[in-house]
Amino acid sequence: MAEARLGISEPTLHRIETGKVPVTPANVRALCWLYGVDQSVTDVLAELALGTSQEEWWDANPVIPDWFKLYVGLEASATRIHTYYGEIIPGELQTERYALAVFAAEGVTDDETARRHVKLRMQRQRALFARRPAPRLVFVLGENVLARPVGGETVMEEQRKHLWDVAASGAAEIRILPFSVGAHAAMAGAFRILDFDDPDDPDTVYLESHVGALYLEEPHEVDEYRRIFQLVHDAAVPLDEHR
Repeated sequence: MAEARLGISEPTLHRIETGKVPVTPANVRALCWLYGVDQSVTDVLAELALGTSQEEWWDANPVIPDWFKLYVGLEASATRIHTYYGEIIPGELQTERYALAVFAAEGVTDDETARRHVKLRMQRQRALFARRPAPRLVFVLGENVLARPVGGETVMEEQRKHLWDVAASGAAEIRILPFSVGAHAAMAGAFRILDFDDPDDPDTVYLESHVGALYLEEPHEVDEYRRIFQLVHDAAVPLDEHR
């Protein structure tokens, strides 16, 4: 089966085939290789792939890796997104200066490259929060993300204020998991759960690493992450109640 040989799940292939997520030139070339398509036809189809996304700002931009373009496509159509981050404020909620400090810590020595990444992150934020109808966004953040002085105290003061502003606007629910909770269910690391109203679109768990991402779509996998998220959500406190 194609999904087995390419490392793409059947639901993901369905999303590509029905135009619900962007198809990248890399996807096209891999599928053409699998089906034995002539090289000249492959080149034409790969070129056409750049125009298949309604949101070309992410699909055609070489700064965004292919494995993340799929996530951005899913994010653009998800009805609900539940996010747990324990070590860092997620990109959706970062200020520009906080994001620049994160890239600096990752050893991105080219200032121009870092600025391009941050510009795209800010663009993704605007697209997400401007969606209508708005998706239901719920964040559970470890208390550590408020305590670690990423970029220095001035940057963190600005970042904390931004979190409070987002929460106060009602654009997202933000909860803080206190240190006092001790051991908790999500200690294995950050994750997102994306829910879709379309029955043909399976709910998906997104797990990210420095070099790629894992998309879990089997119902028992998603259910387990829902259970974990509910546990940390219940143990966390609303941002405006955190002291």
